[in-house]
Amino acid sequence: MKPRVICHMMSSLDGRIITKRWGDAPNTKEYETTAATFKAEAWMCGRVTMEKDFTKGLEPDLKPVGTPLDRADFVAEHHAESFAVAVDAHGKLGWESAFIDEDHIIAVLTEQVSDEYLAYLREKGVSYLFGGAAALDFALVLDKLGDLFPIRTLLLEGGGHLNGSLLRAGLVEELSLLHYPVVDGAATSPTLFEQGSSPGPAQPFALLSVEQRSEGILWLRYEAKAR
Repeated sequence: MKPRVICHMMSSLDGRIITKRWGDAPNTKEYETTAATFKAEAWMCGRVTMEKDFTKGLEPDLKPVGTPLDRADFVAEHHAESFAVAVDAHGKLGWESAFIDEDHIIAVLTEQVSDEYLAYLREKGVSYLFGGAAALDFALVLDKLGDLFPIRTLLLEGGGHLNGSLLRAGLVEELSLLHYPVVDGAATSPTLFEQGSSPGPAQPFALLSVEQRSEGILWLRYEAKAR
């Protein structure tokens, strides 16, 4: 059973999501407080976001592998109730442990990753699953997350490209948007949903609620409509 996907993000008034141009850093308390209301069992980010905010550029310590490893999903012993899902198609992220705070790490890979990287994840106790041979099928990824782990609600907190990939696939069921009162204006800064030169059909949403938060932030919630 696929988890319900809620895209939870903070953006400028013009839809940009990189906060470094916004003067004083936005208060992350509002972001975390509103995220907690969903009681999600997991959250998902892409490799670039994970590398910037969590692994700090740590490179994996790869060692030779004597026996080839099959491309079967691996669920490590974890005893966790919450999960951090790292979309890392080519196996580039390094990890100090199998947890981010209390959240057990699940790596989402393609079958093109090396045996050495799979062995590295196993050594660290990081779970992993395969989302495709050469490219990721996010519908398959969500099926596996729901089948292999006790995940019923997932917060999508990606960069714009990851968010755009799930939106194009019709997998985003709700949008939770914290509208920060600043205009970014940089054309090079990614937006909430990036789909490149081959976008999917436009996705309509229905407004669920509007709430004013601190520092002039508006919390907008939308439900995806059939397209």
